[in-house]
Amino acid sequence: MTSSQAGLALPLPPLTPREKAALDDDASLARCTRWRQSADGQRQAESVFALQGMYCAACAGVIEAALRRVPGVDSAEVNAASERALVRWDASRTRASALVDAVQAAGYRALPAEHEAARTARQRESRQALWRLFVAGFCMMQVMMLTTPGYLSAPGEIAPDLAALMRWAAWVLTLPVLLFSAGPFFKGAWHALRQRRVGMDVPVALGIAVTFVAGTVATFEPGGLFGADPYLDSMTMFVSFLLAGRWLELRARHRSTEALDALLQRLPDAIERLADDGSAQTVPVARLQVGDRVRVAAGQAFPGDALVLEGSTQVDEAMLTGESRPVERAAGDAVVGGSLNLAAPVTVRLQKLGEGTRYQQIVELLQHALTQRPGVLRLADRWAGPFLLGVLVLAAGAAAVWSVIDLTRAVWVAVAVLIVTCPCALSLAAPAALLAATGGLARRGVLVQRLDAIEALGAVDIAVFDKTGTLTQDRLVLAATHLAPQADRAALLARAASLAALSRHPLSAALVQALPGASHAWSEVCETAGQGIEACDEQGRRWRLGAPGWVGSSSPTEATRPRVACAPQGATAEEQVLFEFDEALRTDAQEALQGLAAHGLQVRLLSGDTQGSVQAVAQRLGIELAHGQATPEDKLRAIESLQAQGHRVLMVGDGLNDGPVLARADVSFALAHGSALAQQRSDFIVLGSRLGEIPAALARARKTVRVMRQNLGWALAYNAACVPLALAGYLPPWAAGLGMAASSLFVVLNALRLSR
Repeated sequence: MTSSQAGLALPLPPLTPREKAALDDDASLARCTRWRQSADGQRQAESVFALQGMYCAACAGVIEAALRRVPGVDSAEVNAASERALVRWDASRTRASALVDAVQAAGYRALPAEHEAARTARQRESRQALWRLFVAGFCMMQVMMLTTPGYLSAPGEIAPDLAALMRWAAWVLTLPVLLFSAGPFFKGAWHALRQRRVGMDVPVALGIAVTFVAGTVATFEPGGLFGADPYLDSMTMFVSFLLAGRWLELRARHRSTEALDALLQRLPDAIERLADDGSAQTVPVARLQVGDRVRVAAGQAFPGDALVLEGSTQVDEAMLTGESRPVERAAGDAVVGGSLNLAAPVTVRLQKLGEGTRYQQIVELLQHALTQRPGVLRLADRWAGPFLLGVLVLAAGAAAVWSVIDLTRAVWVAVAVLIVTCPCALSLAAPAALLAATGGLARRGVLVQRLDAIEALGAVDIAVFDKTGTLTQDRLVLAATHLAPQADRAALLARAASLAALSRHPLSAALVQALPGASHAWSEVCETAGQGIEACDEQGRRWRLGAPGWVGSSSPTEATRPRVACAPQGATAEEQVLFEFDEALRTDAQEALQGLAAHGLQVRLLSGDTQGSVQAVAQRLGIELAHGQATPEDKLRAIESLQAQGHRVLMVGDGLNDGPVLARADVSFALAHGSALAQQRSDFIVLGSRLGEIPAALARARKTVRVMRQNLGWALAYNAACVPLALAGYLPPWAAGLGMAASSLFVVLNALRLSR
């Protein structure tokens, strides 16, 4: 490696004292760091950093190793597809600036994930990549122009001095490609070797360096050890192809990351805070406190969960609740932090800020998914080192064999093997698809807590649902009304509705909602707990609304559902009315279950409610297998029994008692209105509690699995076809570079289909 090349591999300059002070300030870290208290009382931090300078998936291992060597770092996870690092560190032993220094010493750049500089750095990285590609492409065309006459002319047609001049000019034009355009390959290889790792840039850098050395010898000593053909045009071509592939891949990754950042970076940088005297002052969001009054302009996001004090507007809550249509919000209504004010300025009072808001919970879930490394990628990491060592051995063996067959072609065959076998496409096949699917699901209001769960979701064959709060709403609805044939229906229903309006019992509320409103003058109102409510009408006659036995009404059939009767004292059969209530199904429950059945899933109902209630709901939804009166232990045994039979189980629940069974199922969904434990133990959280998103997520998961298989199949097929060609000498270095770049680009673009 020349001194110029080595200069490309030098670590970035360390942070200045001013930069360190700014980075270590808690306010600067607020948006990318979550603070926790450990069991021994120490302050623990969990920070997310955006990374620059990553050129392949193997860079993740280099950065992780550099971070883990910092004293006080408990763990570090790097996701190459999203270019994010999740670091858990002890605030008493290290600082955020030390983490950034460690990453920079390894040759990369780290910034707080939601820092404006992270977006600026991404733009700068993209521009630098484009400049490298431009220089390589421009020089490649000039080199090809100078070398093509030598390929097309017969021996002796070009004067020797002119031929030498063109070879030397071509060699000079390869220098910018080697020293500037190919810099990332040498830099990545140097950093990997310094960490005692064999990264994916090692065979590429070695191929470029060997080609240049051999081409230099062939340029100035034609017909010598490496033959008359210098192959410098091949070197510039495969560098250009590799850079083109990496630039397009970089743009695709940035587009995916920016789409997810758009979901994460909804809070405004500053907001207008109102003082008690009515004066306004623009302050950073980090300086706001609970109880502050702020004015939110149209087009601005609400800085926290708040209550509207003045004005009315429409609010976009798509990210936070999954509701795609704007919702109306007026004085007295609550608004959610991170939602967008669409129509008009409003004044609100802040009720929750920071970690207490639903927005922050969603941000943490998405950040966790972005920085998580799926199992398939961890498996690939374990095999990457041995595989790349095998590539080097294979290239050396090919060179040794060809040195016996044709010494002048040995170097070019070895270079082609080094380039064509680089497993970039193989390493990107799964994470690119999973990341794109995560972004697509997030835009639909489904948050992914475990990337591996996307692949697992595609393989489920049984869906088990809890009943109360999951398939049904937390209220009852009027199901049937029983009256004598000769009864005055309108008068009786009006009496019952007006009497129910005097009670706050859930059955009374359901009755008021179902019956047309009516007003009657009641006196001597008295409500008896567990029985019902009674009052006197205008004529002094006492009426009762409540339990049929208490009212004195006879039930026409056996009671299987909650019932309420209404009648006056001493009533005849024609003066009595009996109401039956049932659980209200979620509006999209039927459609969701039909969607799952259409995907081939068997649906079961498993609930702790009474068997009669469970069976009634199952019958209304068309579920054949339903089990009631199930304790949490019973539910757990039922899931384990299904898994023992070879089934892969999807569990959907929302209650506190669903936590163990959600954790035990192969894949689990929790609804946004459910308990914190249920959400913590689940793999997916459905914002807005829309059941219809579950079959949609299943369809996307199965499509993701298909895309992953397509990517893996393509990468394997490409290597299976090209490696023998390279070994046989039929694949020149430029074609190897084109194939490698095209294969990486194919898997990224194929994966991007999932983000739509």
